[in-house]
Amino acid sequence: MEQANREGALFLPFMQIPSGHHHVADALINELKNCKQKVPCDKVDILSYSYGKLERIVSSSYLAWIKCLPSTYNLLYYHSAYKKVSENNRNYIYESLFIYFFKRLIKERKPKIIFCTHALPSNIASVLKQKNKLDAIIVNVYTDFFVNRIWGSRGIDFHFVPTMAVKHHLLAKGVKEDCIFVTGIPVHSAFQAKVNHHFVRKQLSILVAGGNLGVGSIRHMLMDSVNESRIHYHVLCGKNEKLYQQLVSENKANVTPYTYIASREQMNRLYDQVDAVMTKPGGVTISESLLKRKPTFIYSPLPGQEKINAEHLFNQGLILPISMNHSINTQLINYFSNNNQQEMYAQKVGDYHQNINKKPIYSIIDQIMGW
Repeated sequence: MEQANREGALFLPFMQIPSGHHHVADALINELKNCKQKVPCDKVDILSYSYGKLERIVSSSYLAWIKCLPSTYNLLYYHSAYKKVSENNRNYIYESLFIYFFKRLIKERKPKIIFCTHALPSNIASVLKQKNKLDAIIVNVYTDFFVNRIWGSRGIDFHFVPTMAVKHHLLAKGVKEDCIFVTGIPVHSAFQAKVNHHFVRKQLSILVAGGNLGVGSIRHMLMDSVNESRIHYHVLCGKNEKLYQQLVSENKANVTPYTYIASREQMNRLYDQVDAVMTKPGGVTISESLLKRKPTFIYSPLPGQEKINAEHLFNQGLILPISMNHSINTQLINYFSNNNQQEMYAQKVGDYHQNINKKPIYSIIDQIMGW
């Protein structure tokens, strides 16, 4: 590989689904605009790059599997990607499917630095780096609150981790401390931290997320909101047009549905207007809520990553579980009526922020690039 031609940054998510892998890559691309040197950026989904239109079939099948057979997906994910995290993470099936295309991509783009926002590209990069067939700087950027066994670790140069717990996990695996940066899961700079001012509102305002891909049920959660004047729900329907139209037709005075919001600045303002967030435990949404220091209530985690995220976040006191078997309104009102519970939660979120690297991410990138 010719050093003279290498100058850009390559971002590697997986699949075209607008998931956290893409959001994190986009956030990092935005960060690089502030680096000391201008860096050309390129984001490539290795699945569609390798197999073209087959990616659509894989993506739709993936979503259908989670929706129709959640228990089987959860079981397979737990045993294949999570349970044996301490064992050798070579995956010869992935390698046989993607290593040729990965090498071709690197030869075409000649990146100076590669950001892996998904475990599979990280795994392939790790294999090639150990064989001295890849000399770009490799950075793992974790998009969940745990590390599954597919992520590469040997040969990976740097790690952007979400929490101190993940840092300790990597240290136990032999990763050097100066290669690990506790950045949180990166979110776009349009989301600005804001100090919460506690005051009593006549009506609580709750942001409800999780309907974007049509997986899971938000309407069931709002069933008992009829004639409830103490809470107003702002529901993010995303690209779930069916959910949006249903909520519009129901025309509840205390429910405001939103279609897909493309503007991050608008989303930032919406966060500032609400008292709390109800969502599924996806990495990016949780990180946005933590940045805004909003109490975050978790409902119906999807199988696989979300269930494991929920376990880790709950153990760290960073989320508040919501039971779908009891009144949502009552659970929310009880929390906001309990000052001790609110103070305990705020303390846990404060501890989380205390451990986040104080340098902006672009400054960390300057550091690892030697600028």
